[in-house]
Amino acid sequence: MAIATINPTTGQTLKTFEALTDSQTDQKIQRAAETFPTFRKLSFADRARMMIKAAEILESEKESLARMMTTEMGKTFRSAMDEVVKCAWVCRYYAENAERLLGDEVIQTTASRSFVRYQPLGVILVVMPWNYPFWQVFRFIAPGLMAGNVGLLKHASNVPQCALKIEELLKKAGFPEGAFQTLLIGSGKVDRILDDPRIAAATLTGSEDAGIAVGLGAAKRVKKVVLELGGSDPFIVMPSANLDEAVTTGVKARVGNNGQSCIAAKRFIVADQIADRFERAFVSRMESLILGDPFDEKTDVGPLATAGAVTSLHADVRKTIEAGARLLTGGKPVERAGNFYMPTVLTNIPKDSPAYREELFGPVASIFRVKNVDEAIRIANDSRFGLGASAWTNDKSEQERFINELEAGMVFINQMVASDPRVPFGGVKRSGHGRELSSYGIREFTNIKTVWVK
Repeated sequence: MAIATINPTTGQTLKTFEALTDSQTDQKIQRAAETFPTFRKLSFADRARMMIKAAEILESEKESLARMMTTEMGKTFRSAMDEVVKCAWVCRYYAENAERLLGDEVIQTTASRSFVRYQPLGVILVVMPWNYPFWQVFRFIAPGLMAGNVGLLKHASNVPQCALKIEELLKKAGFPEGAFQTLLIGSGKVDRILDDPRIAAATLTGSEDAGIAVGLGAAKRVKKVVLELGGSDPFIVMPSANLDEAVTTGVKARVGNNGQSCIAAKRFIVADQIADRFERAFVSRMESLILGDPFDEKTDVGPLATAGAVTSLHADVRKTIEAGARLLTGGKPVERAGNFYMPTVLTNIPKDSPAYREELFGPVASIFRVKNVDEAIRIANDSRFGLGASAWTNDKSEQERFINELEAGMVFINQMVASDPRVPFGGVKRSGHGRELSSYGIREFTNIKTVWVK
């Protein structure tokens, strides 16, 4: 993929960029390696001052930053501004809490002193996707830099202006030049960087294939890696649920970010007793959504990020229908300029179809009917993914079963799945391993050092 800004609303190429040469990349790696020994010795207070300044810049420039995101990948301007505000939140959270989260952990032993100390690893390679072009990156920046690490960002090739802006913003906040740098390179260069001994570890958010490639590359070099990959999150609705709230939240959970989110609700698993009512209300709300210019305040759903995403999504929808699924609404691209796809609802999903097995990245919902809790859990877990899960029930025993038995890194009861700096984010199975955010996230790229003093 060329490194370029292609407006997904119009299909127009706005700006192209030259990829860095290997020599230029090596210079940036060297700058990071030279910065780390000094940066790691800064006090938490010193790093916190810079991180708070980054939060202030995000807040003061949120409209221009949001405009850049919307132009490059098509999310609604309203949601882009929310994303910038959330980035400021994570900066403030770790500025205020990193010292506490990484404080020495005293362990009672026979030694006169024994404790665990958390120390930074070094230069971290940060491979990030386009769907949340600021948030995904700041999810590493805030904990990673507050822990004393430095970062090298390989961002998605369709959001180069966002990638460069993040580096510029951090320099403006006072971080040293080598603390966080953007590498405008293609994905084919990632393995070469992983092979560099100056790289201590890597983190990736992206597709299964990308995660496998980076995971193998890191394993070959015995380097730590955190992977946050795909998701096919279940959204379970039982008879005791507040149906109106479940429908309203379910639509939001499916089409937020134009349906392009790893933690979006994708498989709606509904009890037979309420399935007809849920289906009618859900389809009605999907049909009422307004597609259009993401800068228009009235727009609910903007374009997909690329033309290829529309082609791939439509192929999966058609294959699912051809396999025997029933189309309730939508099911085709919108005939207009840009990468628009109609909000779509499918039901009677065959097991061998893409909607059952794959992650459909766009505004396409699949509805499954179940007889009881056992069947709901079985279908929810019948996926190679295990990122998030949302279950709607006011029955306490059902809540406990979902909490205990759903195979997911995150289970939300009567709420859509969301990320929050205060709680860990990540999945199981093919959705990856390791955690971002919270105390767990900031410790991922530290040396958890045992200290024993006789």
